[in-house]
Amino acid sequence: MLSSYADNNTLVPGDLVPGVYVRHPDAPDWGIGQVQSCVGTRVTVNFEERGKVLIDTSVIGLVAADADIDAQ
Repeated sequence: MLSSYADNNTLVPGDLVPGVYVRHPDAPDWGIGQVQSCVGTRVTVNFEERGKVLIDTSVIGLVAADADIDAQ
């Protein structure tokens, strides 16, 4: 189970492991992304419509997308 923040579903650093599905809160048009790797606060995510993106989670908080995956 993910230990995401209850108020906005932003994932905490320990939740961002390879295989987790996420969304970028400021780029919904990128679609759902899957975490590929994590090193410190840097997370590589492969998004459906954008491809691989390196995100610094100290700047951008990724949002859990598991509910979206389960609904499909």
